[in-house]
Amino acid sequence: MKKWISLFLTGLLCILPGCGRQEPASDLTPLTLNEVAHSIFYAPQYVAIENGYFAEEGIDLTLVTGFGADKVATALVSGEADIGFMGSESSIYIYNQNPEDYIVNFAQLTQRAGNFLVARKPSDNFTWEDIKGAYVLGGRKGGMPQMVFEFILKKNNIDPAADLTIDQSIDFGSTAAAFTGNDAD
Repeated sequence: MKKWISLFLTGLLCILPGCGRQEPASDLTPLTLNEVAHSIFYAPQYVAIENGYFAEEGIDLTLVTGFGADKVATALVSGEADIGFMGSESSIYIYNQNPEDYIVNFAQLTQRAGNFLVARKPSDNFTWEDIKGAYVLGGRKGGMPQMVFEFILKKNNIDPAADLTIDQSIDFGSTAAAFTGNDAD
């Protein structure tokens, strides 16, 4: 059982496109996992899938990428997914609406946010003061990446509303592409 728990939790941390899947056997329990995004931070999950660890534990895992916690939560609520891999924000939003059935967070899979701040121009000695006046592509308003970014800004005495411009209009799955075709700093 410990092996299953550790493999499952480790497995939830991977994301490489094109992960293979074991052919379902009649004795496997089908389970759909909707993950928030593909990220190198979740590589152990893909290793577990590729090496057949889920199948060894009797699980026929179907991995779906939701491209945003809001979409993962929708898949859970609608029954399209059995487990959602996402930050806690959507669970909290749903719970605060007092539904009869709500999403329960049951594990912490990462200790740190996997956010990156990238720039068009190199900076040999970046400080958070350098971001003042910048035009930044942020995350979805109310989404975990955006909330983490704003927390870091505030921790560094930067007002997210007054000291820079944060564009929150970009779809979660399109941020990288938007950066290449945008004027963001």
